[in-house]
Amino acid sequence: MMPAMPAMSPTRGTLVVVNSTGRQTSSVIRVASAIGYKVRAQLRSATRGPKVALAQELGALQNVELVEGSLTDPNIVNNLFKGADVAFINTTFWGDEVAIGTALARAAKEAGIKHYIYSSLTDHKKCWGNHLPHLPYWATKHQVEEYIRSELLKDMPTTFVYAGIYNNNFSTFHHLPLWELQLADEKAGGGFVWTAPFDEDYKMPFLDAEHDTGPAVIQILKDGPSKWNGSRIPLAFEYLSPREIAATFSRALSRPFTYKKAPIEIKAKLPDGYLTQVLAIAELFGTHRAEYFPPGMTVPGPARKIWRGWRGLEEYAREVFPIEEAYNGRTWMHADEDDEDIMDDDEVGEGFDDEEIAGSPDNTVVGEEDSAIYLSDSKP
Repeated sequence: MMPAMPAMSPTRGTLVVVNSTGRQTSSVIRVASAIGYKVRAQLRSATRGPKVALAQELGALQNVELVEGSLTDPNIVNNLFKGADVAFINTTFWGDEVAIGTALARAAKEAGIKHYIYSSLTDHKKCWGNHLPHLPYWATKHQVEEYIRSELLKDMPTTFVYAGIYNNNFSTFHHLPLWELQLADEKAGGGFVWTAPFDEDYKMPFLDAEHDTGPAVIQILKDGPSKWNGSRIPLAFEYLSPREIAATFSRALSRPFTYKKAPIEIKAKLPDGYLTQVLAIAELFGTHRAEYFPPGMTVPGPARKIWRGWRGLEEYAREVFPIEEAYNGRTWMHADEDDEDIMDDDEVGEGFDDEEIAGSPDNTVVGEEDSAIYLSDSKP
């Protein structure tokens, strides 16, 4: 359900977004449409791929125009911004993210976009030192941010948002390393077991991307560049350790939830390059206990001041997680059914598409348009 927003004037101007079926961007589209923006929404295709139903839903919203085509096409990129007012841009690692991200920013600047919001991520080597491992899918987004700051910021007001780890990383369809929850043996009390390489007290920032990205971005646009130009804003509404996450899920589901610290296990075929990212994440946050965001960014205060209606992990686990699990073929929520619901590896491989990887601490959930996060997603 889309978060309730205050009623506003129907003359909000035109908002440009790309990679429209990603978790972050689809959230922005829903809220922007509801409060009166005209939305020009790019996606590669509205008629093929695993997100056709979502594309159709977004295209049916009031004042939403779907623009089909590749972001490697200069005509698509240049025409996106003509006559538009503001933009929310979340690029992905599919293709040359730096080339696409810089081309989008240049086209927006040439079109006179009044406020450009770019979804960035941390380059830990540049922000925290060469002793830390390189996260390739995050570093490209940070490189785009650096280009905008050095070449375009003086001419195009820009704000940079940093997504936390997606709550729905814990949903099991994609068998995401670091986040997958296993069903525990009923003889041991049932419930769930989460195995990951993080210390029990290591705190990480979390975001319900589908529920909270849209309202937060729209509030940033409402505040305008006079308040946010050049700023980095952490979009994370909770700061939780594995111990706290276990307690949260247990309360929400009324089931035992056990966290076990252990080396990462890769149980399914991952997209090209993703394995490198996953292993680096395990080292960065498991071994080095590195900060998720760049220096100077704090959690969760700034995000909560921007959007007070955020949905926490406990509400997600209670209200949304069982629905996602059922959709993904799991049956644990039905006491009268057997839990024979673990998918074969070949089924898992089909879950990855070229649209989004969101949700690691990076948000890594795989889909069009979020490269944000596989422990930040797009799509922690």
